[in-house]
This record gives sequence, C-alpha cells and structure tokens, in this order.
Amino acid sequence: MEYVLTTENITKRYRGFTALEGLSMHVPKGAIYGFVGRNGAGKTTLIRLICGMQFPTSGEFSLYGIRNTENIGKSRRRMGAVVETPSLYLDMTAVDNLKQQYRVLGLPSFDGINEILKLVGLENTGRKKAKNFSLGMRQRLGIAVALCGNPDFLILDEPINGLDPQGIIEIRELILKLNRERQITVLISSHILDELSRLATYYGFIDHGKIVKEISAEQLERECRKCARVAVSDTKKLATVLDEMGLEYAVADERTADIYGEISITKLTDALKSANCELFSINERDESLEAYFINLVGGGENG
Repeated sequence: MEYVLTTENITKRYRGFTALEGLSMHVPKGAIYGFVGRNGAGKTTLIRLICGMQFPTSGEFSLYGIRNTENIGKSRRRMGAVVETPSLYLDMTAVDNLKQQYRVLGLPSFDGINEILKLVGLENTGRKKAKNFSLGMRQRLGIAVALCGNPDFLILDEPINGLDPQGIIEIRELILKLNRERQITVLISSHILDELSRLATYYGFIDHGKIVKEISAEQLERECRKCARVAVSDTKKLATVLDEMGLEYAVADERTADIYGEISITKLTDALKSANCELFSINERDESLEAYFINLVGGGENG
C-alpha cells in the first residue's frame, strides 16, 4: 500500500507535559483518513508538526516518502491545511483572499481562482467581505485557500465544528467531491464521530498521544457488527445457555448482553426457560463508531 503520510515514533514534549508519545501512523494515498481522539489526545499537535508549525522532540515523519529531516519543503507544497480555524483576511473578499494566498505561494498568475471558488460554492460572493460570511462560508473559504497551489493532500482540523446542519452537509459534500473527483487524500480530525463515519475510508484512533489502532472502514464495519441486545434476569445463566448453543456474545452487565450472529429466538427463549432465566427484551442494534471508540480507549469524553 502506498502512503502519503507516515510517522515513526513521533514524540512531542513541552515543559512538564508530553503531547505525543511514540506515535506511528499511516495515511494511505487516496483515503479519507478519520483521525479520532479525545480532546487533548494530541490530534492538533500532530497536525501542527506535519504542517511545520512545530517540530517533534524525537521521531520522524515522511510526506510522499521525504523525511522531515530532509528537504521536505517540496513535499509540503503538495499539501493544503486548515488548522483549528481558517486563516482568513476578514476585510477582504473571497477572491482577494485567494489572490493573497497565490502571492504567498509565489504562483505566477491568478489562473484557477474562479475555478476554486466555484468548487467550494463561493463563486457568487462578489464584493462581500469574509467578515460578513456565515461560519460555514468561512470554513469553505478556508478550504479554498488550502486548495491554492493544487495540493493532492488536504489536512482539515475539526472542519465541521460549530456548523449548523446545512453547513455540515455542505462541507461533507465538498470533501467527498475533492476526494472522489480530484483524487485528493484527506486527513480529517473530528470529534463529531457520527458525521465522520459518513466520510472516512480509513481510521486512526489516538489516545494519550499514541495511535491505539488503525483500521479501514470495511474492517471497522465488520467489527461493528449487528447484534441482538438482550435483557435477562441473570447473565451468568444466559452465558451458560449461549455457550451450549455455540453463540458468540459479550456481557455488558448483570442484566444485559450482546449476541452476535444468527439466532433462533424460539430456541433461545426455550433454553433460557429451562435454565430458569427470564428474558425481558431483545433488540437488534449496531455498534456505532462512537461506541467502538469508547470501547477501544476505555470510555470517557471523545474529541
């Protein structure tokens, strides 16, 4: 598999605090990589390192096979990023913001600006200044600025944070378009896991500055299998019955458990009755991305 970004045992220490500790990750070319972790887990710190805004204490990373200890500037020119909040000139129009970015990048002409603005849905903003844009429009303008220079790797740090439902849909559709039509690899840091599950083709789960798991969306879907959540009078008796029936299960607490695979409710009910275990309810359910993450890192807030 070809990777756009790899990190090898990246550590970042501040005075009295370790933000990243031996982090290793792999972003496949062409993926929408969902970067998942609690607030303070180290997501933004890593993004800042990749963008050259900070430097690692130890460890290395590579962009398109070029290590950060080498001349990585050329590889970084293939990357666009929106870190935390979009860096915009609020007293400028959308066109003028992009012109300014073209100047920063040293591009020879303003060719392509109208195309970028049309791509992000801001082609008709005219003389309206960015300070008068909605939050969703500003976020799309930030992505437009990141697209200057025609990058094929885009890093977005919490791109839908604070947006209303319509704004979230617009950003989602834009990201999918960039990935599918322009083959841009995208790394998205987000704490809105339900929305991330609609986008990501690959995931990296970070906890306490380390990657605890990397997994494709297809693998994750298999692991987040459908199951039957049952409520009974005694899960110890339920476990005995399920073992005898050869069914896979996971006990949640003294009264509830998840049963995987095809089950015959009639046979299960009869077996529980024979074991003097009362069945209160049975419901089909899917494990969500949020539930998977919480189970993976041991509970708590995600961000």
